Amino acid sequence: MSNEIRTIEPKAVWNNFADLNAVPRPSKKEERVIAFMMDFGKKLGLPTKKDAIGNVVITKPATPGMEDRKAVVLQSHLDMVHQKNNDTEFDFNQQGIDMYIDGDWVRARGTTLGADNGLGVATIMAILESKDIAHPAIEALFTIDEETGMTGAKELDPTILKGDILLNLDTEEDDEIGIGCAGGVDISAVRSYRQEPVPSQVDAFEIKVKSLQGGHSGMDIIKGLANANKLLNRLLFDTYTNFGLRIASLYGGGLRNAIPRESQAIVVIDQLNKEAFLEESAILIEEIKQEYKSLEPHLEIEITPTEMPEMVMEIGVQEGFLKAVYAAHNGVYRMSPDIKGLVETSNNIARIQIGDGEIEIHCLTRSSVESNKIDLANSLRSCFELAGFEVELSGDYPGWAPNPDSDILKVLDKIYQEQNNKKANIAACHAGLECGILGSHYPKMDMISFGPTIRGAHSPDERASISSTQKFWKFTLQVLAEIPKK
Repeated sequence: MSNEIRTIEPKAVWNNFADLNAVPRPSKKEERVIAFMMDFGKKLGLPTKKDAIGNVVITKPATPGMEDRKAVVLQSHLDMVHQKNNDTEFDFNQQGIDMYIDGDWVRARGTTLGADNGLGVATIMAILESKDIAHPAIEALFTIDEETGMTGAKELDPTILKGDILLNLDTEEDDEIGIGCAGGVDISAVRSYRQEPVPSQVDAFEIKVKSLQGGHSGMDIIKGLANANKLLNRLLFDTYTNFGLRIASLYGGGLRNAIPRESQAIVVIDQLNKEAFLEESAILIEEIKQEYKSLEPHLEIEITPTEMPEMVMEIGVQEGFLKAVYAAHNGVYRMSPDIKGLVETSNNIARIQIGDGEIEIHCLTRSSVESNKIDLANSLRSCFELAGFEVELSGDYPGWAPNPDSDILKVLDKIYQEQNNKKANIAACHAGLECGILGSHYPKMDMISFGPTIRGAHSPDERASISSTQKFWKFTLQVLAEIPKK
């Protein structure tokens, strides 16, 4: 890791971020970062505790003169999304993130950066260890497993916090003040199939879709970026229909909250149809590239000869699979009729895996309207069940209903205008923040979300703006100084 990161202002934030990023912290494997945070609080001599699920709470008393202010919960999540480029050798379970400076941006070499939500965590750490920052009584809440189920927020001990106001530091645009977010539900479709010996007189190929932008399946879904799983399925459907292509295996995408950047399949094609298959595929690939030339300038689709597999999927199940994935909705489903520019409901076909007689399809459906979330989930369920899949809906979590009359919103709105000579963008977002779940535990707590500018979250292109982090730090300190009285 480059030590140049530690020279960036505000050093208190970036030094803590560097320390945090040296600790492997994959979702559902947060033992090391939990221990790191527990040790951090105890070394400061601050009351530090962990609840049954693994969330960490560190409390710090008000600075002199701030004792009469409302108590504040500063909240961020400890885990990070793990994505890397195919040609990057990296073990997220063992290695710290390798960061570098690129102009105004901090990036990672070939992997996600962890600024989501590591910069929020580092900011809270800097406030906890400070000796000259004015602030009310603070409860620093570090949740776990936000990225793959929000388990920490869901299982939070409902008696562990006493604060009146929650500041969630997980928004990714520095001019935005978040007052609402989408809820979500995971959709898993699985079925088995009979494996058949590879037919005679065939050639084997690997079809690979790669170098897409990817990104956050909530914040970036409105951009209309390509989904590698859908593009690969389009090619497979066309060549199966016209040339009888058979699928041996397929693997595409990864985490449910990341738009798939890469997808690949091993297929076989009758030798008599090989040349026509290659010619038509080349035409279709060029058409796809033209469709996405402004959104996905680095898109690559390769068809290369490969070793002959031993088995292929039975043809009836293959046809049902291809049609189901073709029919399943991906992307924006409905825009909000009430909030301009806000995606209300969407779906991400996040991961597909075929092999050894089993098919798995995993989606994440999001919506700020509960009834519409269920409507789209039922649509997807119907699509997959018609193709013989068993479908499970799990990991359901609520949205965060906007409160435009929030008292803490008025404070942040005023400070933002004073510091920047313009109004902030007060908005709900299509991402799944923890505020909705935390609010179910603490319904009287006044909540708000803000943060520094982060681009490309959930992809190896993730980067954090240095100048924006400075702006965010200044804003955060003034917010703490102006927390209302009890």
